[in-house]
Formats: sequence, C-alpha cells, structure tokens
Amino acid sequence: MSDKLVQVTENTGVVRLTLNRPEALNALNSALLKELNEVLIDLEGRKNLRAVLITGAGKKSFVAGADISEMRDKTPDEARAFAGQALATVKRLEQLPVPVVAMVNGYCLGGGCELALACDWAIASDNAIFGQPEVNLGVIPGFGGTQRLPRRVGPAMALDLIITGRKIDAAEALRIGLVNRVVPVGKLEVAAAELTQQFVMNGRQAIRDAKRAIHDGMKQDLDSALALETSLFAQEFASEEQREGMGAFVEKRKPNF
Repeated sequence: MSDKLVQVTENTGVVRLTLNRPEALNALNSALLKELNEVLIDLEGRKNLRAVLITGAGKKSFVAGADISEMRDKTPDEARAFAGQALATVKRLEQLPVPVVAMVNGYCLGGGCELALACDWAIASDNAIFGQPEVNLGVIPGFGGTQRLPRRVGPAMALDLIITGRKIDAAEALRIGLVNRVVPVGKLEVAAAELTQQFVMNGRQAIRDAKRAIHDGMKQDLDSALALETSLFAQEFASEEQREGMGAFVEKRKPNF
C-alpha cells in the first residue's frame, strides 16, 4: 500500500481519492489535510475530469473525525488556524465543477461527516455510522458542520444531532436526507461505479452547469437564480454537446458525449 496520505487513482476521467490513515480510522490531521488540498488544486485544472469519488482506507471507517491527539493542546489561535486549513480544503472539494461522491464505509463522524456534507452525493454501506459528536469533547463542529448540516437536513434535525452529539445509523441518515443511497456492505464499490457511469454517459458541460446552477443559485434570491439558470441554458446552445445530444434524440440513437 502506498505511504501517501491521499491515494489517487483514475479511470476515464473518474478520480478516486482514498484517505489513507487506517490505523487512525482516517482521522483528519494537518498533514492529511495539506496533501488533500494539494490533490484538489491539481484536480481543479483538469479538463477531462468527469467525477470525483472520496473514501477512506480500510473497512472500519470513512473518516472517524479530526485527529484529537493533534488538537487537544492547541491554543485558540492554533485552533483557528487548524479550522481554517480544514475549511479551505473542504470548500475546495465542494467547489470542484464535477460531481463529487462520498463513499461512506463505517464511521463518518465529526470532521468526516463534515467532509461528506461537502460532497454532492453520499453513498453509504449499511454499517455506516454518522454523527457530529463534538459537544462530547467540549467544542462545536469546526469544519463547517453547523452550517452545512442544517442546509442538508434542516435546522431542527441539525440541532438534534449537534447538541445531543448522538450517532445515527445509515437507515436514519437516509431518512433525514444526510445520504442519498444506502447499500449492503460489500456493494459500495458497485453502487459507486454504477453512479459514476451515469455521469460519464451524460453531457459533461451540462452536468457542470447543473451543479453550478444549483450551488450558486441557492445563495441567491429566486429571480437571480432563475436568471442564472436561463443564462447557462442559453449558452449551451452554442456547444457541440447540445447539438450531439439533441441530434441523437431526434435520430433515435445514444449520444456520444
């Protein structure tokens, strides 16, 4: 196994990132965050990128949280810098122009849950455990959990999870909208491959535009967001992708994107 903290593999534009600290249940420390950030900077500039998968090494954990042994003796200024490093990295993941899928196996707690919240999709094995238990350590979530979690599951459920610090199983995570799909243990790879194959079959620029319209539109009032959608929709009619897609429909064949 590679000694890199972030292992990178690629297949036809689909890049898989494996966080590689299984002995620490893939807990996020400064070194892992730095390496992940560097990988994401490289991915930002790739023209052939179609999708990104992110998962954790080993069978026990996606990411069990931030590294408590590294954090415990930090000063307030050091804690602010550590949170800033994590927030910048998570935001870079969130802002990739292509679909980003979290493949959640086992523990997905604290910083791990915050990392999954920055992804567009989360597919979980049915043994996954989710939570934001930071209050049990005397702190609040510091990598975006107090903001992304209520946007995903609503403020009432976010308050429930964050203030109690309770952990939930994959079935409840699916019910409240924290994850998109739950599959049996051992089927996670197949489910992720099937999902990314759907991305590859569809229009590359259309997918990027859809992600931009949704993410940017959610930050705007409705009229501004609708104007963004119209602008992106209109621009696509100057593309070869649009001509191929609509031409294939009329000609009753599969498009070649």
